[in-house]
Formats: sequence, structure tokens, C-alpha cells
Amino acid sequence: MLYIIGLGLGDEKDITLRGLEAVKKSQKIYIESYTSLLSFGISEDGISTLEKLYGKPLIVADREMVEEKVDDMLLEAREFDVAFLVVGDPFGATTHSDLVVRAKKMDVEVKVIYNASVMNAVGVCGLQLYRYGETVSLPFFTETWRPDSFYEKIQKNRGLGLHTLCLLDIRVKEPSLESLCRGKKQYEPPSFMTIGVAIDQLLEVEQLRGESAYNEDTLCVGFARLGSENQMVVAGSMKQLRTVDFGPPLHCLTIVGKTHPVEEEMLDFYRS
Repeated sequence: MLYIIGLGLGDEKDITLRGLEAVKKSQKIYIESYTSLLSFGISEDGISTLEKLYGKPLIVADREMVEEKVDDMLLEAREFDVAFLVVGDPFGATTHSDLVVRAKKMDVEVKVIYNASVMNAVGVCGLQLYRYGETVSLPFFTETWRPDSFYEKIQKNRGLGLHTLCLLDIRVKEPSLESLCRGKKQYEPPSFMTIGVAIDQLLEVEQLRGESAYNEDTLCVGFARLGSENQMVVAGSMKQLRTVDFGPPLHCLTIVGKTHPVEEEMLDFYRS
């Protein structure tokens, strides 16, 4: 059996009882490390905290391992129970559908154990989840690459009066362009987009496109470290949120659409 287990958003205690039972009966445990482990507290000593709780060693699965060597893990799952741990929910912000498809093709039985994800945790600010439109991802701009495909999606959502969740770029174990040119991978230090950078990029694209999808007075909600003890939620205009220090990652941003009176009442608690 391959267990794909959501760990939730906070710390090691957020795993469900069913998830913990699956971990304890698995002979091998992998933990994905290419999305949001930093906010989960798994940097230097976080892995050992989980290992202490589980009483078993963990194998860190980076993006390369999951994309290139995942068949080895699936072959193991044909012989004995293997757990693959995912921060958040297995089918939340980062889906693991490809892993399930590959497992099924290799006749590996899969059991998914769900948990909280950023996709539903943003409900804390009072904006109703069914009033959200399509979620967008904001990548880091570079000198030569400034994609703006998210703009049409935000525009469409706002045209329908819907809120837009913006997931902000996380760069973990990304090879540098120079090292790829040399044929020997060297990795850039991890970087995590802040709400300030996200707003700067959003406004830059609006200025270029000039179609009034939003502006610096548009109401937004900034979230940092959702699900943790020190989570931060602030509502305000883009201009206001640019000046707020949200602290360590992970950050995400909601661009507010048309609001209901109950949503407005909740948002008032978070206004800067």
C-alpha cells in the first residue's frame, strides 16, 4: 500500500489520527520537500521532531526524486507499506495526482488521508469559500521572464464578483541557470515570495495592461503562516498591505471580489 498523507499546515501535531496510524504501520516514510516545508518548521531540526513523534526515520523526497525516481518508491509499495507525507493536503494547493496515476499504472494500491490546506484555511478571514473564482499562482519575475497569464484569470473572477486566491512562488532546490549551462547542477538558496513583492508585480502588470482589473485601492487580504500559532491575517488595500511586515513565510494573498454584509463584518476584524 502507498499511503499519501496530508500533514496539515501547523506543526507535527496536525497530522490526523488516521494519518498517524498509517505512518506507524509503514515500513518506509518519505516526506516531500519541494513545496512548503519551511513554514511547517522543517528546516534544520524539524525532521527530527517528526521522527521523534513517529519513532521512525524519514527520507526527504525532493522534486528530482519525485519526478525522476518515484518508480523506486512505487516498487517498494508493491512489497510493503510506504507512506508519502505531504504538507497541507495531498490534493490541495500542490496536487499529487501524477503520483496516484503512476501508482495505479503499476498496480500499487493507494490510500489518501486528507488534511487542511491553504485552499480552505483562507476561510479564516470570513470570505466565503464558495465565493472564490479560479486560483492563480504568481511566479517570481526575472530580468527576462515576466509572465502575466494570471491577469486574465483575476479579471474574469472580478468581473463575476468573485474573490481570487493568489498562491505566491516558492523556490526550493532550484538549479541556477549558470550551473545548468555548465552541465553541473548547483542550487540557488531557497526563496519565498512576500505579499509586498506579489503586490508590486500585480501592479506592474496592471500598469502594462491598463485594463483596470484592479488597482492599488483594491481591497485584499494578506495571510502569513496559515495554520501556525503565529499566523497573521491583515485586510486592506494593495497600497496598505505593501507596507505591512508579514514576517517569515509562507505568504498568500486574496484579491477581494464583491462582498456580502457578513463577509464585510468579518473582514473588519482584520483591517489594518
